[in-house]
Amino acid sequence: MSRPILGVTHTPPNFDVPPGACDCHTHVFGPADRFPYASGRRYTPGDASIEDLEALHRALHIDRVVIVHPSPYAADNAVTIDAIRRMGARARGVAVIDEKTSDRELADMHAVGVRGVRVNLESFGESDPAVAGRALREAAERVAPLGWHVQTFTRLGVVAALHDVIMTLPATLVIDHFGKPMAAAGITQPGLDRLLALLRSGKVYVKISGAYRISDLADYPDAAPMARVMIEANPDRIVWGTDWPHPAGGARSDPSVIEPFRPEDDGAALNRLAGWTKDRAELQKILVDNPARLYQF
Repeated sequence: MSRPILGVTHTPPNFDVPPGACDCHTHVFGPADRFPYASGRRYTPGDASIEDLEALHRALHIDRVVIVHPSPYAADNAVTIDAIRRMGARARGVAVIDEKTSDRELADMHAVGVRGVRVNLESFGESDPAVAGRALREAAERVAPLGWHVQTFTRLGVVAALHDVIMTLPATLVIDHFGKPMAAAGITQPGLDRLLALLRSGKVYVKISGAYRISDLADYPDAAPMARVMIEANPDRIVWGTDWPHPAGGARSDPSVIEPFRPEDDGAALNRLAGWTKDRAELQKILVDNPARLYQF
């Protein structure tokens, strides 16, 4: 076992992690006195430092990382840009922008290593497909000239309703956390066929990350069929991430209280991924080749 990181001990990998493996979904928080949170945030996390993240990746034998800008900072990307700069060539980023973000700011972020922009619908309770579709199209039109993708956190019903809109976006779409199906409902649940069709088209990537966001069972065994059907749909459009440090940020969060991170074993999550793949070639695509293409390592 490795040493505890943010109070959690992570199981060592039970397979040979390929060189160039990438954790495609992480966040960095704080220190709060240097990087203050937005006043309208939905939750307040504690600190999760670059040093903690690097310790996790040493323990898991992960060489590359994607820092996804977290919602408590709104469109102030300073903490994420700082993390990418400090971690160097092994890091890429996904930013959050708004109408005030200038073209010069986008160019500066690109130079640092940002390769995408996140539209977080789920954390703000947005499930209206019309509103979601407009937000995705506006983001895609803004960043397509840079060769960036759009990343979204939303639920399966929204993805299914937006199938035709997504197919016409001028940028690739990356869908967080399996597209948020209900693992207990299985692979025949409504809407999953439309997500799988998007995968087969090559228009989207899906992050098979954060199994605890789709499953209520211990160790998330019902996430395995979901992962498997998505990999089979298109192994060239699947990426993986830990979702470290596992912020909760639920609808009942109180921003005046520092909310603890969820104590997830990320080594166990990495080992689950290996179990979801049928062979070494699939694992190589998900951990190395697909992230290298998507994030331009």
